[in-house]
Amino acid sequence: MNLYALIDRLCAEHRLELCEYEALISGRTAELSDYAAKHADRVRREIYGNRVFVRGLIEVGNYCRNDCYYCGIRKSNQSCERYLLSDDDILSCCREGYSLGFRTFVLQGGEGIFPLERTLSIVRRIKADFPDCAVTLSLGEYDTEDYREMRKAGADRYLLRHETADREHYEKLHPREMSFENRMRCLYDLKKLGFQVGCGFMVGSPYQTDGCLSKDLKFIETFSPQMCGIGPYLPQKDTPFAEFQKGSADKTVYLLSLIRLIKPNILLPATTALGTADSKGRERGILAGANVVMPNLSPVSVRKKYALYDDKICTSDESAQCKNCLSARMKSIGFEVVTDRGDIKEQ
Repeated sequence: MNLYALIDRLCAEHRLELCEYEALISGRTAELSDYAAKHADRVRREIYGNRVFVRGLIEVGNYCRNDCYYCGIRKSNQSCERYLLSDDDILSCCREGYSLGFRTFVLQGGEGIFPLERTLSIVRRIKADFPDCAVTLSLGEYDTEDYREMRKAGADRYLLRHETADREHYEKLHPREMSFENRMRCLYDLKKLGFQVGCGFMVGSPYQTDGCLSKDLKFIETFSPQMCGIGPYLPQKDTPFAEFQKGSADKTVYLLSLIRLIKPNILLPATTALGTADSKGRERGILAGANVVMPNLSPVSVRKKYALYDDKICTSDESAQCKNCLSARMKSIGFEVVTDRGDIKEQ
């Protein structure tokens, strides 16, 4: 099977068979990665130029009702120092972010972090104070009607990583009370309700095979999300998966390129996890087709407590430092950070 020809066909048709995705993943070489990145960079530039969008990330709290085996804020982790931002804290982060030019705020927290009414109230306050900004929520699984209320309150986007599109793999990463079917139901509900939807997965997570990753790529092709966040698996010392090896930054960068070729207009972050795994990871991600970075607007006092994985970067930088650092990094590779809402460009 000619893998370079498969890349060419993916560029032209934006779809492949499951076995062809698996062949591209298992046959990855440095040369093939460079070939994919060159095509992904060209495709992204045709739509977005050299513009990189920033999202202001606010980690609203690290309480969680779930017990995912890979996550440092899992509910049974007794070593996790818990915190919860107040509504005023969150609005203060937004004000600071707005003054720095941010026009998208991402509220991320452990699942079930707020009662629904509090979530709705916070969204309404942000939209009232910053009507030209987009609000993205990343708060986990809810019932359909709860998502409907969040949309009515003004939430524009919702990030919910699917983690894996392989049911058996999902069950190895999560306790029995969590359901692959429910995770997928949530993503399809969010799309039907008019959210701009983001999914995503970890690269190199425990028990993951190239076959699992091929299903992830096929899911992105068929579900067609507006956003997709991927990063290498990074272990956290207080989880059942603490001894597993971290995922590959090289493989992550390659998969970013393939995702760009599957959906040319997708909003694709170069994640903090990628920057943690490789000191130049975010730059490499952008050069391979990504077009979003997410500086942290959370109070410095709580950043280390939001420990999804070990050794996370940027936990001691002030918000302005974080944004200025990322801007300089992007400029060094010929890209321009822009602070508008950064909505997806429809083709």
